[in-house]
Amino acid sequence: QVQLVESGGGLVQAGGSLRLSCAASGSIFSINAMGWYRQAPGNQRELVAVITSGGITSYADSAKGRFTISRDNAKNTVNLQMNSLKPEDTAVYYCMLINRATQYWGQGTQVTVSS
Repeated sequence: QVQLVESGGGLVQAGGSLRLSCAASGSIFSINAMGWYRQAPGNQRELVAVITSGGITSYADSAKGRFTISRDNAKNTVNLQMNSLKPEDTAVYYCMLINRATQYWGQGTQVTVSS
């Protein structure tokens, strides 16, 4: 069984920074994709950023230039550095792993950006 454990959410003022981390454990194939989604109240869950095991990244337009995704393949961890945060970034952020064609989710971590 695959498990994802997130950390690093919290409350920050607009313009501040936060770093989210996610550790995956279990039977994980070496070729996979990890990423971050978010869901604000009343909204659908949306992609923030994703990174493959080969290091290819993709960002939502809202994240480009402000957020950076990175990973450590040896440790099966993925990080999201979020800078210049805005109130509209407030959401529950979910770690995601696609492993052997199956998508897994973390429990979510709250990010709140105050104006």
